[in-house]
This record gives sequence, structure tokens and C-alpha cells, in this order.
Amino acid sequence: MAKKKTSIKDIAKSLGISITTVSFILNGKAKEKRISEELTLKVEEYIKEVGYKPSHLAQSLRLGKSKVIVFMVEDISNQFFASIARKIEEKAYKSGYKIIYCSTDNDPEKAKALIDTFKVRSVDGFIITPTPALESTVLELLEEEFAVLLFDRWIPSIDCSYVVVENEKSAFEATSHLIQNGCKNIGFITVESDQIQMIDRLQGYGHAMESHGLKKNVFMLPFHNLSEFGASSKIQQYIQKNSDLDGLFFATNYLAFEGLQALNSLKKRIPEDVLLVSFDDHYFFTLFQPNISAIEQPIESIAEKLMEGMLMLLEDDESSKPDYKVTLPNILHIRESSDYKI
Repeated sequence: MAKKKTSIKDIAKSLGISITTVSFILNGKAKEKRISEELTLKVEEYIKEVGYKPSHLAQSLRLGKSKVIVFMVEDISNQFFASIARKIEEKAYKSGYKIIYCSTDNDPEKAKALIDTFKVRSVDGFIITPTPALESTVLELLEEEFAVLLFDRWIPSIDCSYVVVENEKSAFEATSHLIQNGCKNIGFITVESDQIQMIDRLQGYGHAMESHGLKKNVFMLPFHNLSEFGASSKIQQYIQKNSDLDGLFFATNYLAFEGLQALNSLKKRIPEDVLLVSFDDHYFFTLFQPNISAIEQPIESIAEKLMEGMLMLLEDDESSKPDYKVTLPNILHIRESSDYKI
């Protein structure tokens, strides 16, 4: 059972004073209302002792909404996040809201600092791609009754609204496509990450391989500083070491870019020598020769559902927020890089 939150009424009852007096002190009006410093200090100390946090919803009802939503992602310059940000901005403006963008670099400390900054500026809601170790911060936002909507990834341990895509199912479909075209030795190239969407993609690949009685072959690169790490040369070494690879599945488009460079250096022909699929489509894939098969995330639908969910959370006047959990299907675009029978 969840622990009951301390309310202003509880504070007033415990200290033997009126709810109005507590409210004045919490809102910085003690001097204006001629409340003694002694009583003010007593209330402030008690608040710290019980860990009371004011309800953002209650403050919004008193002070009026800011009509500002924070869009906090891993990297706003990334094409996927930037495309969604642009569409969200259009939809938010039509509903009378403005968007603040920021990047966390997947750094939990930076994410927490940004959230603390925006909280004191009374923003109305947060759309967040959560970093690792952000559970307690998200819980605090929910306890303070901010509108919170996670996307791209969710936190299994927290009951929070989210919009995500079918990562595992799509990875299974892409791997099965390679197998159906004759691949028996498929390498899955991903990053070392405990992010739920990356885990799901790995599981989708693994389940497809297992269901066809094939051996898994996973190559993981460090999550950060791929260029400094020499990702392309590391992928090249991996391919050379596994000379029997006849298929490659890249967990992200930026890994696919590094992989294409590695294959070019090795003079490997696509699709004659190796079939290739990438998760997360990119306009470059239709320009590259041969065109690269890829899983497209539904950017328009994601943006639509994010704003629909956020507005639902913001417009709900009850202390308990509505349950909004959406999982959207992706599209596998089969192009020249995998449309070939081995």
C-alpha cells in the first residue's frame, strides 16, 4: 500500500494551527500576514521533518498554469528526437502551449538538475526520455502532481504514463526477414545499455534466432563517444573475426552508419556478401546505394499521442492522473540491402 502523502491539513492539525496559516507560510506570505518568525520557523522545520512537498496541481489552481511543457530528451540534435520535437511544437502551439527543449546526454545528474530548474519555474508538464537512475526523480514529479509522460523508453518499476513503440516485435520481424532470405549467421550490433528499448531490441533479435534454431552473435559497443572509441574500426574487426556472417542487424541508425563505413573498408558487397537491416530509419538510407532496409518509427503518430496524452494529463483536475500507456507499431521498409535471396 502506498504511503499516504502529508497534506497541509495534516500539518495544521499536528501543530495546532489553522490551515490558512500554514498556507500563508508555504506561499511566503508570513510577513505580509504578520505571522511571527517563531511560528514560521516552527512550521518550516516541521515541513522538513515530515518531508512535505507542495502539490504542483494545487499551486497551478491557485496561481494559474504557465502553459509551458518541457521536452527533455537524450539529444535534441538527433534526427529522431528533433523530428518529434518539431511536430510537438506545432501541436502544442495550436493548444495554447509552448515547448522548452533540452538534452540530458543520458546523464542522470544533468537530468535531475534540469528538472529541478524547471520545477521552480512552474512549468506545467514534462515529456521525458528517462536516463538511467531517474526513478526517484520521476516519482517526485508524480508525487508533486506534475503531468509526466515518458517516451522512447519507460521505467518498468514506476506506474507512469508513456508513449513507446514495439521495439521487441519489430526486432523479431527484421531478424526473421533476414532468416527467411537465407541468413544463418546474423550479427546483432548494439550498444552496452540498460535502457528498456535497447534491451527489447536485443530480445527480439534473440527470440527470432532461437525460434529458428540459430546461434546468436551479439557485438556490443560502448554507449558514449563512439567516434572516439573508433566504432567503425571495431565493427570492421568484428566482421573480420566472424567471416561467416551473412547478415547484419544494427540496433540504431548511427551504428548502421559506422557499419556501412566498416563494410566499405572491407570491400564487402551489400547484399551479395551480407544482408543488412537497421533499426530506426533515416533519409540517408534511401540515398545510399544500395538502399538500406530499416525499421521506421512512426514519428507523426508518436508526436500525436504525446500531445494527446500530455493534454489529457494537464486537463485532468483530479489528484489521480489518468492512465495513459500507448505502444505504437513500427514499419519495416524492405529495400535493396536485404531484398535478396542467399
